[in-house]
This record gives sequence, structure tokens and C-alpha cells, in this order.
Amino acid sequence: MRRPIGARRLLELPAYAFAEVDARAAALRAQGIAVIDFGVGDPTTPTPGPIRRACRDGVERYADAGYPAYAGSPFFRRAAADWLERRFGVSLSAETEVTATIGSKEAVFHLPAALVDPGDVVLLPSPGYPPYAVGTRFAEATPVAYGLWPERGYLPDLESVPADVLARTRLLWVNYPNSPSGACATREDLERIAGFARRHDLLLASDEAYVDLWFGETPAPSMLEVARERVIAFFSLSKRSAMTGYRVGFAAGDPELVGALRRLKTNLDSGTPTFVQAAAAEALADEGHVEGMRDEYRRKRDVLCGALESLGLPPARPAGTIYVWQPLPAGLDDREAARRLLSPEIAVVATPGSLIARPLADGRNPGAGHLRFALVPTEADVREAAARLTRTSWLTA
Repeated sequence: MRRPIGARRLLELPAYAFAEVDARAAALRAQGIAVIDFGVGDPTTPTPGPIRRACRDGVERYADAGYPAYAGSPFFRRAAADWLERRFGVSLSAETEVTATIGSKEAVFHLPAALVDPGDVVLLPSPGYPPYAVGTRFAEATPVAYGLWPERGYLPDLESVPADVLARTRLLWVNYPNSPSGACATREDLERIAGFARRHDLLLASDEAYVDLWFGETPAPSMLEVARERVIAFFSLSKRSAMTGYRVGFAAGDPELVGALRRLKTNLDSGTPTFVQAAAAEALADEGHVEGMRDEYRRKRDVLCGALESLGLPPARPAGTIYVWQPLPAGLDDREAARRLLSPEIAVVATPGSLIARPLADGRNPGAGHLRFALVPTEADVREAAARLTRTSWLTA
């Protein structure tokens, strides 16, 4: 009998969670129906002109650059370190405490392979970014989810993690501003998390891809403001600067952790193209376009959430990120709600919350009974979606 093609760890991955939603949306498009897609968090806003020009100029400036530097070009690492100091008041060495990444996704996925051993436990949030768990499994470690619940403001209750689990835990993932809940942690919240990690001798990984997308009066803080030792933070240009297609970001923090990730990546990839780093350096130097991004997402948030609230749904206006994490009425399954939104009369794509959350040890799924809306359609499309949502009876069908 022939063995199946594919490694065990690959074959054990769950099926693509959004296949049914994608198929129904494609069927509507084939009928000529205009589908408004709040599914994947890929901005439709064009990359700002100065960033595009810096990329074009970089192609000429680095025409003979060859392979990029594994850790990132010195000019990009310097730009990242300068941004960290301006934004958070944190002074880091561009040489040893910053490394370029090909966006955040690959670095988040690969970090466990650099830091944990087979059998170690990695604590990660649920709901949360799937690469936390998938990267853990590929490192042959054990992902254990902690729940993020509205009654705690979507902050982790780490003290409730069982002692026997903590004894085997090597790495703790946190993510604020949080995807998908939109919750923002305060500096005091981050201090509590960092203190927990220190007390239990954990390495701490902080995913800060949305740290510039906050809607209140106070900018979102970084974990690096409260802790540096045994901490690594991940930053992305994708959402703050509408650069998802450029695939560029960076990791920063403890030189030992940064060095471990850098050493692994040296054996995995050939770095971020130098001309893309030039575009990213321009993006980091300009805060004006980021303020514009915040304003745009705030407007779209208010339009969509206003429509959902008018239907009697609980207020769910996020404090940050590009997502609305909408609780549904008791008894309405989130997958069924997503299917109803894909009726020809509404034709709106939203993500069932249960698909982006891992069940906890007690069997509860923190994503159940929620829909996630990514605020990526144009403002005109968000207004049209709001109108469609409010003129139908999808909540009670």
C-alpha cells in the first residue's frame, strides 16, 4: 500500500476553513452579483504614493544589489530602530536587536522552530492568528490556547493556566491591539503580562502588527516599552501602510531571541528585496499617511458598527485593528449567520468566528457566536453593505 504524499504534520493540518464561504461567494459573482468582501484582512486602499515612488527609486538605486542582506540592509534596520525610538521611546541596537522579516506571517510561523523543542508547550490566544499554532505544530511542540473573553476585555487570564501546563511551557504569544477582537491593552496590562512571563521563566513573543491602528486618544503601547529581556516583538508594514503585497516587516527585542530567529532565517530564505526595504524605510519615516489610515478605518468602523447596532446587536466598536468582532444573538450559529449573509439579497462576506478560534481544554470555543468583519472594502462599499444588512431579516431568518 502506497504511503500518502505529504509529511504527517502537513496532513494533520485542518482543511482550509473558508472554503465553503469562498465557494458561495464565487457562485454569487458568477451570477453577476456584486459581493462585498469583509473576509480576508487585505486592504483595498492603495499604497501611498511616496512609498511606491521609494520602491521604484530603489529598483534603480539597488540595480546591482544581488541577494539582500539576510538580516535586512543596515539602512532599513536603522529606519526601524529610529521608528521604535520615536514611537515608543525605546532605544535598540540596529545591529543586534532588529532583523528584517518577509512580512510578519513567515516570521511568526518560524519563531517556534528557533526557540522551542519538541514537546514544549506554546501558549497562544484563542481567537487568534492561525500561524501561532501552525508554526508550533511544525516545530513539533504543543500549542495550548488560552481564551480571550469579552468579560475580561479580551485580555488573557494567564493565572488560570494549570500549573502542569506552565511547567512545560517555553513560549507565550500575545497580540495587542488584538486581532480579531479589536481590544487594545494598556501599558499596565502589558506590564502584568510581562511580569507573568518573568515569574514563570517564559519567552514572550508580542505580535504588534496593528500597533499603529488605534482609535482612541492614547496611542497603543508596545511590549518593548515595559520589557526587553526575553521578549521579541513583531511589526508589519502591511496594514499601517497598505503594503500587504510588499511582504516586509521586522522583529525587534532581546538580542538572543532576535539572533535565534535571524540564524534560522539565514537557513530558510534569502531576505527581503532591498528595493522593498527602501519602500518600507520611507513608510516608517512618514506618520502622516498612518494618521490617514486610522481616520479611514475609524470612519468605516463607525458606518458598519452603526448598522449592526441598529439591528439590536451588542455594540462592538473596536478600539484598534481593522476588524469588527461582532457577537450574535444567543442561538444563532456563526456559520449559519455567515451563510445567511451570502444570500443574493445581501451578498456580504464575513468570517465565522468559530473558524478562527481554537477550542480550549474545556471544549469551549471563544469564537463561537461571533462574526468577524475585516474593514477592507472601500468606504462606498462599506456604506452599501450597511444598507444591505439593515434592510433584510438575516438575524431571524
